[in-house]
Amino acid sequence: MATASRETPTPTPTPVTSRRASPSDPSSVVPDESSSALPLPLSWPFVEGSMVRIAMENFLTYDTYEVSPGPHLNMIIGANGTVNSSILCAICLGLAGKLAFMGPEDEVGFFVKKGCSKGMIEIELFTTSGNLVITREIDVAKNQSFWFINKKSTTQKVVEEQVAALNIQVSNLCQLLPQDKIEEFAELSKVELLGATEKSTGPPEMQRYDCELKNFREKEKQQETSCKEKPEYEYEEVKLTHDQMKDEVRKLKEGQISMKRRIEELETQHRNLEAQIKVKIEEIQQALTIKQREEHDLQRRINYVRKVIEDLQNELKNTEDSVNLQPEIDAITDDLRRVHNEKDLCEFEIIDKNKESVTLEKEKKSVNNQIIQLGDLKHHKEEKLRLRYRDTYDALLWLRNNRDKFKEGVYEPIMLTITMKDDKNAKYIENHIPSNDLRSFVFESEDDIEVFLKEVRDNKKLRVNAVIAPKISYADRAPSRSLNELKPYGFFSYMRELFDAPAPVMNYLCSQYHLHEVPVGTERTREMIERVIQETELRLLYTAQEKYVVKTCFYSHKFVTTNTALKVAEFLTFTVDLEEQRRLDGHLKEVNRKLKALESGLITLRETDKLLEHKMNELRQKKKELFQRKNKRRQLEQRISYKLECLKQMEEYTCDLEEEERKARAKIKEVEAQKNKIFNELTNLMDICTSLYVEKLDLMIRNTAVISEKHILESEYMDISAQLCFTEVLS
Repeated sequence: MATASRETPTPTPTPVTSRRASPSDPSSVVPDESSSALPLPLSWPFVEGSMVRIAMENFLTYDTYEVSPGPHLNMIIGANGTVNSSILCAICLGLAGKLAFMGPEDEVGFFVKKGCSKGMIEIELFTTSGNLVITREIDVAKNQSFWFINKKSTTQKVVEEQVAALNIQVSNLCQLLPQDKIEEFAELSKVELLGATEKSTGPPEMQRYDCELKNFREKEKQQETSCKEKPEYEYEEVKLTHDQMKDEVRKLKEGQISMKRRIEELETQHRNLEAQIKVKIEEIQQALTIKQREEHDLQRRINYVRKVIEDLQNELKNTEDSVNLQPEIDAITDDLRRVHNEKDLCEFEIIDKNKESVTLEKEKKSVNNQIIQLGDLKHHKEEKLRLRYRDTYDALLWLRNNRDKFKEGVYEPIMLTITMKDDKNAKYIENHIPSNDLRSFVFESEDDIEVFLKEVRDNKKLRVNAVIAPKISYADRAPSRSLNELKPYGFFSYMRELFDAPAPVMNYLCSQYHLHEVPVGTERTREMIERVIQETELRLLYTAQEKYVVKTCFYSHKFVTTNTALKVAEFLTFTVDLEEQRRLDGHLKEVNRKLKALESGLITLRETDKLLEHKMNELRQKKKELFQRKNKRRQLEQRISYKLECLKQMEEYTCDLEEEERKARAKIKEVEAQKNKIFNELTNLMDICTSLYVEKLDLMIRNTAVISEKHILESEYMDISAQLCFTEVLS
């Protein structure tokens, strides 16, 4: 089977003038025949049945052509006779439309390009379950079509069913309007136009509802005309029955009033008693729970005190009489005093080093402030970049915040990395290097530049430039002529020596613009320019105010010289004192080294201080233990005596839990009996009320039926009376 191609179409007529909307525009326009169709993003809001692609091969005047419509309004723009309607014919035939709908042609082979034996139409429809690709191959010799769905052979009937399932109606003039059918569309009546619109835009059941509504209206008219007279006495009989029912309902309502009042009183009393009973039971249970908890806590404390007394008595038995511990206590006191003195000396040394650290920190802050002041010169260049090239500035900010995403070196725009040795020479650099390269980012890796461009160009839509530095070093290459040879002509330097830049940036500039081969001269050079050109054979050179480019004429082999006045420098006039910056960086490193050494000494002193503190605590603990051993027996006897007294008091407060539980159950039982009595009385009254409600409901149902019949008879009576009056007036 033939497949659609995305090559440039070669139609016979004049190409259709068309354009595609920008990605920010939600609408789309069919691309012209000389441009390739761009695929739309998958996130665009195509609806079920939308055409996302139309391909033609050997169709009418086209060899191969493909269109990718957008999800909204699509327009084909062109003058009459520029085959605008060919795409419309392809849509109709590709979706199983009838030949008669497109014009007088009765053979499908008519639509194949002259001189070709076969033609093809392929239409891709959007569906949420996966796009549907319908292909129609046309054989001229057999005047026959072959159908395919998603590259699988099928029949025209299956294609028509698939198209109808997507609510695509090729024969509906409200969906597809060929040029030959415009007159027929204009002659449609309002009813026919409404029906066609309902089929085109509404769900399938809309037209069915419309037909049913018309049928119901016809039946209503028939029923209105078929109304017959009914005897007046039927109305009187129903009215009498209705009045009797009303009297019975009124009597039942009056009998219920006293019963309702009594029930309401009992319900109120029941709710109040229910709340009181609930509160009373909760109070009884809560009081019992508190008693149980207090008794359990008391028993637990009694057991604990008994265990403590037992342990203290055992410890008292094992405690020996006090011995003379004073010499040992005095020795520990002397050690404690010595360690305390050592700790004081260590703390004084820590204080001195902290003061020295504060002084160094102030010095570090001062150096940092000087470095920041030097950095302000670079800030001026960044501000110029922001005002002139905002996209490049935004990309610079993104780069500074995301440097961790890159594997190798990435350099900011060249105009920021260049540092002029003399401001007056900035004009040579800016006139020699185009502004597009001056604001370019320089990368050392192709992977890094792809990551950068994908983020800033594709995602952020920023217009920025990026280049890759060559692997070979061009910055270190010597010029073809020594500067000493050129000095007699007024040249004072090659352009490479006028500024400093990182090695990759300098390599790129030298490889692209041969800065190591371009000499820079003075006013003297300009005065002897003809001699300079003839004797030095230089092809590119600069004087004080002009740029000279020398070329050789192809025919006469003579020199052709072009000179251009130099523009004033804009971006590179701010420079940084590199010597001062290097001096400050060295000073800052020295201060940081001293701070690091000082911090290391402080750490050692603090560790020593901690060891002395730990040793003092150990000596204090030993001294405390000696004092405790000295007074331990007396303290144990006092504690045992106190615990025995507490145990005696706790045993006096114990209570009988079983007796308390029995009393609580008796109170709850008494309250429950009172509750049951009230509930039984309320239940009896509710039963009586229920029977009355049932009887009332039966009467109300009968009354409702009588009222309904009465209303019907009244309506019929009024209609018949009106007809009689009308008849009498006519007669």
